[in-house]
Amino acid sequence: MMGAAGAGLALSACGVQGQGGKEKVSRTDVQEFWAGKAEKGSLNWANWPGYMQDDRATIKAFEKETGIKVTYKEVIQEMGPWFGKIQAPLSAGQSIGFDLMVMTNGIQLEQCRQLGYLAPLDLAKLPNFQKNAGESFKNPSYDPGNAHTIPYESGVTGIAYNTKYVDEEITSIAQLFDARYKGKVGMMADSQELGNFGMFLLGVDPEKSTKADWEKAAAKLREQRDKGIVRKYYSQDYVDAVSKGDVWMTMAWSGDVYSLTSPDVKFVVPGEGGTIWTDNLCIPKTAENPVDALTLMDWLYVPENNVPLTEFINYMPPIPSTQELLKQKAAAASGDDKKDLTRLSTSPLIFPTQADLAKLRHYRRLTQAEEAEYQKIFEPIAKGS
Repeated sequence: MMGAAGAGLALSACGVQGQGGKEKVSRTDVQEFWAGKAEKGSLNWANWPGYMQDDRATIKAFEKETGIKVTYKEVIQEMGPWFGKIQAPLSAGQSIGFDLMVMTNGIQLEQCRQLGYLAPLDLAKLPNFQKNAGESFKNPSYDPGNAHTIPYESGVTGIAYNTKYVDEEITSIAQLFDARYKGKVGMMADSQELGNFGMFLLGVDPEKSTKADWEKAAAKLREQRDKGIVRKYYSQDYVDAVSKGDVWMTMAWSGDVYSLTSPDVKFVVPGEGGTIWTDNLCIPKTAENPVDALTLMDWLYVPENNVPLTEFINYMPPIPSTQELLKQKAAAASGDDKKDLTRLSTSPLIFPTQADLAKLRHYRRLTQAEEAEYQKIFEPIAKGS
């Protein structure tokens, strides 16, 4: 979950020494993996906290409809430690105890792909995904052709600002660099998020950026810091800061702002661009119940099954028709339920406009050498060096 851990940097194929991994998955690879496998009636699912209703309503509905028993555990707190936990058994070809896991697009997911740790997906067995997933959620740059993953939920990195203190509309990253807001601006400590906004300011698409672009962006970010414009570089505590007015505007994640339910704090995808990140469903190659996991993955792409999850999670669902179903539910509701459902179904934080989607970019995939260089350039900024 990006809000919990940050996306990390994505390694390209040539940066990881593979152990059976491939950049492209052939039909033969898919057939060989799934040959002879069948449903066993149970599966173990590893996920982040806050990504399923407290009463597990969605899981119970799946179990009732399919007869497949799900053991669900919130064991993923950050991608780095999670990868550290599963790497040894996966490299040895052993089960990690889970048949389904949710991983953020970034360095650890890329390592899993390139090291051959993930099952190749049989898209023929994911008809609901193919039918109902939005086009912007198919064939992502971090997993071409959805060879190993399909989205669970997504979020956007943009700007949050408090209208009690800011008397102008915030539409541009340049306003985060405006000396009029000295000491009242929050930026993210994550080097990739920070670097992306520096590049957006310069009109550079991070996915197509070069080392020269990174250095120019870093210079602008250091200038912003040295002028005292930035109050603090935040991990997650920016939410309280912008709510209380400690900062008047800040880099922010869409779902965090939506969950505030504050009429004073607004969220915007700046004109220069924002970042879209995705938490993905994937199956470890050593899964003991992969067919059951695949069945659940496809079941989640039935729009009616996605609605309760979206109501709880408050992040961007990968199924566009979820919005219309929520609007219908709002129309039939009353009182506070009607108010909450109307807000959810019409919020651009949950359902970005096509104009906003067009401004969003994914993280650039980096070789190991590039990753080290990137961190060397951007990491010191938030640390004050």
